[in-house]
Amino acid sequence: MDALSLGFSPCPNDTFIFYGLIHGRVPTSGLTFRERLEDVETLNGLALAGALDICKVSYHALGYLRDRYCLLRSGGALGRGCGPLVVARGASTLADLRGKPVAVPGRFTTAALLLRLADPAIDTLVYMPFHEIMGAVARGEVAAGVIIHESRFTFRDYGLTQLLDLGEWWEEETGCPIPLGGIVARRDLGVETIIAVEQALRSSVAFAKANPGEAKTYIRAHSQEMSDEVCAAHIDLYVNDFSLQLGPEGEAAVIELLSRAEAAGVIPPSDVLLFPSL
Repeated sequence: MDALSLGFSPCPNDTFIFYGLIHGRVPTSGLTFRERLEDVETLNGLALAGALDICKVSYHALGYLRDRYCLLRSGGALGRGCGPLVVARGASTLADLRGKPVAVPGRFTTAALLLRLADPAIDTLVYMPFHEIMGAVARGEVAAGVIIHESRFTFRDYGLTQLLDLGEWWEEETGCPIPLGGIVARRDLGVETIIAVEQALRSSVAFAKANPGEAKTYIRAHSQEMSDEVCAAHIDLYVNDFSLQLGPEGEAAVIELLSRAEAAGVIPPSDVLLFPSL
């Protein structure tokens, strides 16, 4: 089989997780991979176009991908205390944002979905790359922004105030951890190949957790604008036991998010099996 195209982001949690897989440090059942690193919304678009065999996507985007891709149980970002934040220049409430422009990091991001679920009346959304949002809010170009990734560690440097932690809102609303992004594989790869990819990915996560220093050069090559401290905090926040294996709690959280998105009319309904099964 030719090398499988594999898309993930340059964020530290992804490069940490995929290091072992990309660099031949874990068994892969003879499979080889061709990496492509892009921001999360670009990855969502590539998956929506069916352009990649395996891809990290937002769980919001997964709602549109289920007929073509299945969800792997390893390698994703899901947890507690790690959700997107709504930030603004001054103190206000979420209701104050109704009818005003609010920046979100892409149409198909889970951040955009969570905002729509938390307050459907906030409907003037402005899509922009995640790293541009804090500056746009600080300059008054938008009333507020939904920030992700390392922005949660640095938004105060821009003079911004947190209005709502969408992860906390979700946890209080559902009792579930927050599903942010997962790894999907094209169904037409065949279930045996998909299971082999899933096993290799689980091994890559386990390798990274057991050898946290080995991937440092690779991680830093793709996160040069981040300090070592922010980089380490990023990995600590987004790589956890759910990254190794979703398990029943993680799977239930994903299903809950997709079910609520369907009920809200945000994503189309689907009755296909979400996970690969032999």
